[in-house]
Amino acid sequence: MTISCWKPSVERDDGLLWYKDLGNHLYGEFSMAVIQANSSLEDHSQLESGPLSSDYLGPQGTFVGVYDGHGGPAASKFVNDNLFSNFKSFAAEEQGVSEKVIKRAFSATEDDFLALVKKQWLTKPQIASSGTCCLAGIICNGMLFVANAGDSRAVLGRVKKGTKETLAVQLSAEHNVNIETERNDVRSKHPYDPQIVVMKHSVWRVKGIIQVSRSIGDAYLKKAEFNTEPLPQKFRLAETFFKPILSSEPSVSIHKIQPEDQFLIFASDGLWEHLSNQAAVNIVSNNPRNGIARRLVKAALKEAAKKREIRLSDLQKIEQGVRRHFHDDITVIVVYLNRKLIDNSSLCSSPLSIKGGRHVNF
Repeated sequence: MTISCWKPSVERDDGLLWYKDLGNHLYGEFSMAVIQANSSLEDHSQLESGPLSSDYLGPQGTFVGVYDGHGGPAASKFVNDNLFSNFKSFAAEEQGVSEKVIKRAFSATEDDFLALVKKQWLTKPQIASSGTCCLAGIICNGMLFVANAGDSRAVLGRVKKGTKETLAVQLSAEHNVNIETERNDVRSKHPYDPQIVVMKHSVWRVKGIIQVSRSIGDAYLKKAEFNTEPLPQKFRLAETFFKPILSSEPSVSIHKIQPEDQFLIFASDGLWEHLSNQAAVNIVSNNPRNGIARRLVKAALKEAAKKREIRLSDLQKIEQGVRRHFHDDITVIVVYLNRKLIDNSSLCSSPLSIKGGRHVNF
């Protein structure tokens, strides 16, 4: 069977909303959307399809990344610019995709960002307080790898056998200390610090500061040398520490793609704050593919407006920065799975690289 090469559709940017309604990746179609709420867009994302290795003869597949930044866009943009290239280098070195390759890519990206923080420490010390949750999905040779550090989420839409019902299956582990098991895990790793996780403003937080226990960046919580001047006082911990408070190591799950597996939803916490896994899967399974990521964003905005007892049209008039009081930046990437393409070993290798949102300098 001959499969013709494809060209990506045009990206669109409407004010605070960026979207790509429908495009083709190696194993089917995809849709992306990003809505900004923060003063600077802190969510970054990417979809790469084609070679997954810097070695020309290496594996081909699709790589999806969602990077939910905090403390500014510096860390999320850095990961968007560097994680995939690191991944490709290690995939070439290890001659394939594996959990080891993914974890090495995360670790190298973390090391590179901390090196940048050190380099800019005297001129831009606040970069030490920038971090990002990091969700990556790799589809290759009929397998799906999902790696997560933080509380973004990957959800699979799977048709229940013998029915037309599509079930939501969460594939990513979440590292948010509002989850009791995650609090216990953090406490077990810091047994001599009774204040490692505390309740603040009715929310559990690591050191009373941050809800996630894993991230790339957040140098001031990884290395004590960045928990001092010239970092502004409001970011600094009162006491020093002798081991990293946060981890950059992702949880990795590996899944063999089944005939019942229809699509994947990769999204930042901004979406899941307003939609359940099943609600999101229902929207995708019951609506046309074209513009489906934008439809998910709109559904989340409707819920955000409803919670604050305002109309969606009024919410959409609120500018970035102020908008953050109503919802976070939201990134959604829906990846459809075509079984015939997944099973075909002679796919066109024309590469596709697309990054969600606008370019942000730091």
